[in-house]
Amino acid sequence: MNSEQAIAYLRENNVNKVKFAFADIDGILRGKVISTQKFVDGLQHGYGFCDVVFGWDSGDATYDNVDLTGWHSGYPDRQCYVDLSTFRTVPWEGDIPFFLADFTGPKGDTVAACPRSLLKQIAGECTDMGYHAAFTQEFEWFNFKESPQTLQQKSFTNLEPLSPGMFGYSILRTSQNSAFYYDLFNLLTQFNIPIEGLHTETGPGVYEAAITHSDVLDAADKAVLFKAAVKDIAARHGITASFMAKWNQDLPGCGGHIHQSLWSSDQSDNLFYDDGDAGKMSDTFKQYLAGQLYCLPHLLPMYAPTINSYKRLVEGAWAPTTITWGIDNRTTAMRIINSSKSSTRLETRIPGSDTNAYLAMAAALASGLYGIKNKLKLHITATTGNGYQDISNGVLHTGLYDAAVAMQKSNIANELFGEGFVQHFTNTRIWEHRQYARSVSDWELKRYFESI
Repeated sequence: MNSEQAIAYLRENNVNKVKFAFADIDGILRGKVISTQKFVDGLQHGYGFCDVVFGWDSGDATYDNVDLTGWHSGYPDRQCYVDLSTFRTVPWEGDIPFFLADFTGPKGDTVAACPRSLLKQIAGECTDMGYHAAFTQEFEWFNFKESPQTLQQKSFTNLEPLSPGMFGYSILRTSQNSAFYYDLFNLLTQFNIPIEGLHTETGPGVYEAAITHSDVLDAADKAVLFKAAVKDIAARHGITASFMAKWNQDLPGCGGHIHQSLWSSDQSDNLFYDDGDAGKMSDTFKQYLAGQLYCLPHLLPMYAPTINSYKRLVEGAWAPTTITWGIDNRTTAMRIINSSKSSTRLETRIPGSDTNAYLAMAAALASGLYGIKNKLKLHITATTGNGYQDISNGVLHTGLYDAAVAMQKSNIANELFGEGFVQHFTNTRIWEHRQYARSVSDWELKRYFESI
């Protein structure tokens, strides 16, 4: 869709308002509804948006440790530009036209903190190398019979799940909540987020969805929109959907695994597949995998961006803890799927459902391309058993602070993404750690209030 087509659509359908949004550094959609005339007026020169959207955290508390914006700059407007190719209508909001946006201008100027702009840059490098990057992200999340009001009233304790019990792959549980279940499948597909599969996972009220793969930027768009759309649809059924990585210590966490492969530019040939190799893996695939394994310790916060992310990355909880890979091995950080030429791909299993899809996919693609550019050898051998016990190549950082400091000091991270992004992003993660460190938890109160 170009500008003329967009304007024609709005006029022919008597549309008087348009909705648009962009993702902040945490992957949270920020946006607004504007009049059709304002939308048309801004198509060329963009829409001014207060840059505090890159100067505050997920709770709207302003950072005191970033240079990009702050009280020192006066929080000026930055120009935000709609991407017309992202057009869709929102079926549960009267089919209002909706667009995604980012901060990349017509001349390529951008804001270092804009996640979608960063992924566009990496995707462009991939195209320049002659590859088509096919990606998708699958999500697990918990559903609760709660509202924003009851969550506050209960102080996020004693929450009622949508359904009780550990009913993984349950036909019964989805039938018992069929109105919500089928609304998810149908409305998401109508919202141009085609769903390949939707089912319950093990745990009370937990679902998992797989989105049809597409070009990497489109895949990230769909992943970010998926989370927002699920929350919207759930709310209309009196349900709260949570994509927190680990909401309960006694239950499995929520994965956000990324599936990826490189294809020829005409999308006719899967460049990861080699029938003559024992593992059906081409040299290109091995270099890509080697790049991800090599860069992983340098980029971990892009896969695990919150304090809570690391509560999921624990042994025996269906999430990796070691720098490992294996063929169809769900205990390793990287899982190779090679059942057929068309489906041969890499599953990066570190990300949880709390990730910012733009940043997680940028990390995966950039590090894979790094391996190809530098012709890295796959020196790490495949893990055939328990990946949690294979520590021969190192373990993942166990907390956000250490991971963020390592990334901030990393020459690899700065080479891949530029100093402007790396410094801003890692400082926001260090800020996140500081907010956590100064809080007093229920665990501390129960343990120390009387006994010490």
